[in-house]
Amino acid sequence: MSFLQEEIHQQPQVLAGLLEREEANVRRIAAELQKRGIRFVLIAARGTSDNAARYGQYLFGAHNRLPVGLATPSLFSVYCQPPRLEDVLVIGISQSGQSPDIVAVLAEGRRQGAPTLAITNDPDSPLAAQADFLIELHAGEERAIAATKTYTAQLAALALLSCLMDGDPDHLKILRRVPDFVDRILTREDEIAAKVVRYRYMETCVVLGRGYNYATAFEIALKLKELNYLIAEPYSSADFMHGPIAVVGSGFPAMVVAPSGQMYDTMRDFSRELKSRGAELLIISDRPELLAEAVTPLALPTGVPEWLSPLIAVVPGQLFALHLTVTKGHDPDRPLGLSKITITR
Repeated sequence: MSFLQEEIHQQPQVLAGLLEREEANVRRIAAELQKRGIRFVLIAARGTSDNAARYGQYLFGAHNRLPVGLATPSLFSVYCQPPRLEDVLVIGISQSGQSPDIVAVLAEGRRQGAPTLAITNDPDSPLAAQADFLIELHAGEERAIAATKTYTAQLAALALLSCLMDGDPDHLKILRRVPDFVDRILTREDEIAAKVVRYRYMETCVVLGRGYNYATAFEIALKLKELNYLIAEPYSSADFMHGPIAVVGSGFPAMVVAPSGQMYDTMRDFSRELKSRGAELLIISDRPELLAEAVTPLALPTGVPEWLSPLIAVVPGQLFALHLTVTKGHDPDRPLGLSKITITR
């Protein structure tokens, strides 16, 4: 078994451990932030962590009614012209906590007196050192270059903070069920592996999501690029309709992330439009009627609220990318030209 496969399967344990070990700490953080009167959130991240930040935009916006922006790190690290950060919570998300440009955002937030929060797997990292508050991922060493367990742990850390800031006990209750939902998908790995063989010679595709799962589309596309060297382009379904849909023709692979929720009807209708244009649909959903439209259905467990679905819906995409890598004859633990820690300034 590859490191990547092992780490995908470690996710239920990692998620359960994070939620148990960090709840008291995050409760204290949430209480302190409420005292500080935070009115805006700015998140700095790169790569996989940037996809977690996209989830944070929807989560804090919908559940906590906070405007959320993604930082432009070069304004801090290269141009040295940072924005004003009054009443802003500055969050840095990084598996390693090493990248200087992300560290620079938190350092500037601290200099301006804004509260700073690090979400990282390394509590001794430079990022953690610049943070007033720390949420540790407790994911253990991630030996595969492609991040999986640290990504879902980052999503869970954001969800835990949001839940404890909004104070809704039902939100926290369903969040604690996430490890079980992920485990249910992992039991279907053989089924997903068998479906992947069809795509051995795939060289290009699109991955489409909207709302909370805009982040999921980006993360699955990233895994397909990292591990399989594909041109895998992520889009919001709304943006895709504004021009890029012109690329869709007979047999064009389109992976659609469409779980139940407020975006479901939109994504269902969008999927049918793609199908009418000849697209080959790969659909990640918990809705049988939509899965029936797909050439390759990737089923999700039922009962997951839309705001938590990104923690679940990414897992079939991880397994798909892993087994496509194996099918193509690549090494899933050593993607060409990549290293585990990427330093950007």
